[in-house]
Amino acid sequence: MPDGRTLAYLATGDPGGALLIHNHGGPSSRLEAKLFADSAAKHGIHFVCVDRPGIGLSSPQEQRTFSGWADDLIAIADSLGHEKFGVTGWSEGGPWALAAAAYIDPARLRHVSALAPGSYGAFGDNSAAKHLSKIDALGGFLALHMAPGFRLLYATLGITAAHFQSSYIKQLRAAVNDSDRKILDGPVAEAFAEMSAECFAQGSEGLVRDAMPLYRRWDFDVSAIKRPVHFWQGTGDTLVPLPINREVADHMPGAVWHEVDGAGHLIALGCADEILAIAGRELRASK
Repeated sequence: MPDGRTLAYLATGDPGGALLIHNHGGPSSRLEAKLFADSAAKHGIHFVCVDRPGIGLSSPQEQRTFSGWADDLIAIADSLGHEKFGVTGWSEGGPWALAAAAYIDPARLRHVSALAPGSYGAFGDNSAAKHLSKIDALGGFLALHMAPGFRLLYATLGITAAHFQSSYIKQLRAAVNDSDRKILDGPVAEAFAEMSAECFAQGSEGLVRDAMPLYRRWDFDVSAIKRPVHFWQGTGDTLVPLPINREVADHMPGAVWHEVDGAGHLIALGCADEILAIAGRELRASK
C-alpha cells in the first residue's frame, strides 16, 4: 500500500480474466478464494481475495474506515494492472463491498455483489439487532458498549478456530440451516477450518477492528447508492436473516435482489456459479 502496509491475497480462477476482488467473511481470510476457484475459472474471472488489515498475513491498521478500505481496493486494482474491476463481499465482508459501491467511481467499479452481507449498522448503531439471534445481538451490544467483552468473545473464537477445529466446525453446523449443513459436508468443512484458523494468524485484534465498524452506524448512506448492486439472500439464513438485507435493498435505488428459497448463509457457495456468471458478464461488458 502507499502508506507502507502490506496486504496479502490469494488469486484463483483465470489469471488473464477480468478482476474481481472478494471481501472474505469473518472469521475468514484470503484462503476463502479456494472455495470459488472452479466457478471463477469457468466464468473467466481473476478472483482475488485479500486479507483485510490485521487478518492472516496483512499488516495491522489501527483505524479502520469504510472509505479507507475503498481506497485500498483501488490501490489493489492498480497494483494488479486493472483499470476496471468488480467486488464481491460475503457475510462480514458484505458491508466492505457495499462501501466500495458508495465510495468508488462506477466508471472503475463495474460490478458489486453483496452475499448475505452482515448489514448490522446500516441504519444506526446495531440497527439489525431486532432480527439477530440473542448471541449475535449480544455481540453487537458488546462492540458498542463493552469493548473488552467484545475482544474476549473474539479471542475465545480464535482459540477454538485455531486449536479445536472439530469443535469449531461442530458449532458452525449447529448454527446454520439444513441447506448449509449439506454444503459443509466433506472438503468444504476442512476449507472452512483452514481459512478461519488463518484469520487469527496474528491473534484476534485484526478481526475485532474489522467487525466493530459493522455494528456502528455506517459512515455512508445506502440510500445514496444508485449504481447496480446485486444482493444475494437465502430465505433460510439463520446468521443474517432475510429482513436485515431486504430493508437495505429496499432503501438502495440500484439494488438488484436475488432471493433463493431455502438457501442459508452459505448461499455464496450454493449459488457460486450463478453469482460469478453475472459478475463475469458485467465485467466483460465494461471492457
